[in-house]
Amino acid sequence: MKLKPLFDKLLIEPEEANKTTKSGLVLPDSSDKERPQMGTVVAVGSGRVNEKGEVRAMNVKVGDRVLFKKYGPDEIELDQKKYLIAEEADILGILE
Repeated sequence: MKLKPLFDKLLIEPEEANKTTKSGLVLPDSSDKERPQMGTVVAVGSGRVNEKGEVRAMNVKVGDRVLFKKYGPDEIELDQKKYLIAEEADILGILE
C-alpha cells in the first residue's frame, strides 16, 4: 500500500535507537525517553498553503535522514511496518 502525505506532512521510517554506547555500555530503555529521534523520509506532501493560496515548497525531500521531536509525529502501520507521519514543523534538522 502507498501513502501520499498531504500539504506539509511527511512519512518517516523511524530508526531504532542505539542501545549501546561506543564504549560498549548497554543503555536501559528509559535512557532515550525524552530525546528526539531519527528516521528517513519516505514520502512528502506538496507543501503548506499560505494565506494567499500559494503552496510553499517543503524543505525536506524523500531520502533525507531527519532528526525530529519524539512526541510530535503520529505512529501508523502500513503493510505490517511502523511509520511516522509528521508535520514539517516537527523536523528539527536534516542529517548530512
